[in-house]
Amino acid sequence: MTAEQFLAAKASEAVKALYGADFPAESLQVAVTRKEFEGDYTLVVFPLLKTSHQAPEATGNSIGEYLKANCPEVSSYNVVKGFLNICLSGAYWREALQGVVEDKNFGQLPQTGKTVMVEFSSPNTNKPLHLGHIRNNLLGASVSEILKAAGNKVIKSTLVNDRGVHICKSMYAWEKRFNGATPESTGKKGDHLVGDCYVEYAKMEKEDPSVADDVHKMLVDWEKGDQHVRALWKMMNGWVFDGFAQTYKALGISFDRTYYESQTYLLGKELVQKGLDMGVFQRDPDGSVWCDLTADGLDRKLLLRSDGTSVYMTQDLGTAERRFAEYNLDSHVYVVGNEQDYHFQVLKLVLAKLGFDWAERIYHLSYGMVELPEGKMKSREGTVVDADDLIESMYNEAKAASDESGKLADLSAEEKDALYHMIGLGALKYFILKVDPKKTMLFNPKESIDFNGNTGPFIQYTHARIRSILRKAAEQGLKADVAPGAELSPKEVRLVKIISAYPEKVREAADNFSPAVLANYSYDLAKEFNQYYHDTQILREPDAVLLSMRLQLIGVVADVLRGAMGLLGINLPDRM
Repeated sequence: MTAEQFLAAKASEAVKALYGADFPAESLQVAVTRKEFEGDYTLVVFPLLKTSHQAPEATGNSIGEYLKANCPEVSSYNVVKGFLNICLSGAYWREALQGVVEDKNFGQLPQTGKTVMVEFSSPNTNKPLHLGHIRNNLLGASVSEILKAAGNKVIKSTLVNDRGVHICKSMYAWEKRFNGATPESTGKKGDHLVGDCYVEYAKMEKEDPSVADDVHKMLVDWEKGDQHVRALWKMMNGWVFDGFAQTYKALGISFDRTYYESQTYLLGKELVQKGLDMGVFQRDPDGSVWCDLTADGLDRKLLLRSDGTSVYMTQDLGTAERRFAEYNLDSHVYVVGNEQDYHFQVLKLVLAKLGFDWAERIYHLSYGMVELPEGKMKSREGTVVDADDLIESMYNEAKAASDESGKLADLSAEEKDALYHMIGLGALKYFILKVDPKKTMLFNPKESIDFNGNTGPFIQYTHARIRSILRKAAEQGLKADVAPGAELSPKEVRLVKIISAYPEKVREAADNFSPAVLANYSYDLAKEFNQYYHDTQILREPDAVLLSMRLQLIGVVADVLRGAMGLLGINLPDRM
């Protein structure tokens, strides 16, 4: 039970005792007291005035006096207009800390029995992963872990867009201008080589727009199963898949299920025929198939081209139907940029017209684009920040910053290398995930690696500092424990309050599909610890009871930081 729930229950008892009325605890509003007022939590009194038949101040004072007299956990109270500010006792917070210590699954919410699929990454096989893909992958992976922590069974999936006009463009350019080049002959990762082909095609089309007809014919031939086109497609996709696997490994990304558009687009064609039979789709004179959504405030949506080839919407219809049938999903989350908002609005509507009642259980996690100081990235022009290059540059930034600190002299070369990777990736992931997903963000690698401020390395360093203290304590034979006689200082109470809020922060992050909630929570906890550490003796504390309590407290801080950051996919080092 959270402190808010505890106080709501006690306030409900007070209302019953004072006014003879039943006022359910869940209908009472209790929140953390604003910083400018004295108190831990605040009860909003206004909804109770019809029951109390008193002024706001009188109602607040009556309830406050009852709580102080009948609830030993309440040490004091004050009333500001219609707000009852309540202070909880040191004994309450000491017991709260002990409760966290004893709860081996602290932060893991009860099982919901629900199954959720999260689709993310979903790249095209015509270019390597770039900074935009990194935000997508990090959001998808973190949201998956957060939903698991919130008690759901989660299936991480990706849909590889491995067919279509965009793929044929790279294939066409490779045939015409790359003279049989391979990853082995060029020394390039396969996804990078294919990406070069895609950029080259854009130049070719500028020089001669008619090449677009050749590319479309290649797509038609692919759908007809042309042996030459299929062999070229299979070879180049193989190069890309190998390249993606290396990047995913470097980022710590994995999937439970991978779908390929080449294997699912026909499923969508079956649904298109079903829609025609139901009369909810229409076939135009040229043979193309459409869904008219003008009555729904949208437009007509193409589902099959006149030559019978499918579009993105076609395969998304089929894939959604297969997933809900295979896994009996309770909900499906698509992690896709906000430029596709309209697409998912149409997808839900078309699925509903096809009679699928689960269409409303589809959620589009629409995130903002990642921009650079120079502006937007453009794949066709080759002006993207390559994911592999970015990961390497973050490693180098971490190495330079760590070496400059001069604190790693006693680590081996292997230990240093692992630490540079951990810090570099932590900086990258945190910088991206601390921003609300819905917002467009500006990425600055140097700012992300700063060891001060709201950054991953700051939180990693805080964890390493705590682990260092605990190692020294263990060497001295000191024990961590919360004894009944330990008195918590206001700063220690503040730490316990933040720690106690962790499960609700997990719930908030899950409800909003927002890793930013946990990122900024971790920063607040780390910042509070550092202020506490600056002002408080720990290893030099002469009182053995206080010393043991403080060791227990900072150990819990480290554990919660590790848990919260772990849900972001960020590892915390024990030394730094």
